Amino acid sequence: MPQLPPVTKAFMLACVGFFCLFILVPEWKPWLALWPISSGYFMPWQMVSYAFLHGDAMHLFFNMLGLWMFGSELEMVFGQKRYLQLLVASTLSAAAMQLLFTAVIGSMAPTVGASGALFGLLLGFGMLFPDRIIMPLFPPIPMKAKVFVAIFGALELLMGLSGASGVAHFAHLGGMIGAWLLLNHWRGGRRR
Repeated sequence: MPQLPPVTKAFMLACVGFFCLFILVPEWKPWLALWPISSGYFMPWQMVSYAFLHGDAMHLFFNMLGLWMFGSELEMVFGQKRYLQLLVASTLSAAAMQLLFTAVIGSMAPTVGASGALFGLLLGFGMLFPDRIIMPLFPPIPMKAKVFVAIFGALELLMGLSGASGVAHFAHLGGMIGAWLLLNHWRGGRRR
């Protein structure tokens, strides 16, 4: 079981802290959620702040579990600075993809959750440790990390194209794209 390095721990504590804060003061939550640009509620800080908010306790629990499972090891490999860059890139690209998607479909619903960042970490884990065998919760079948990432990416795309479900599938894909772009940039920089 991976240890809990500082950036991962700080992100998890911030998410739990915001969750508890908004139980006490729920009227502040809309200021930090990611609103579609055309809603009239969009503010630039929401491109980051939405990642610290969660819809309910299960949403928070599963995001924090994934962050611990995949993020901890990535932070130990990359170091704090690069790991933080990966988290931010995934968060921003997830927000950008979600804003684009909501503009295309005309949605006015806000987005919350660290899932976009988590999907970026998932992709990073699959790229760094492609042949590592992992046992997902759903389905509980051992598989290589690269297979797990490919399945989750394909499912997100299919579920996103299938219609409204209340889940920001394209934000998840956006997080994966941001991570992929940053990791490939880092790999290209090493070849020079």
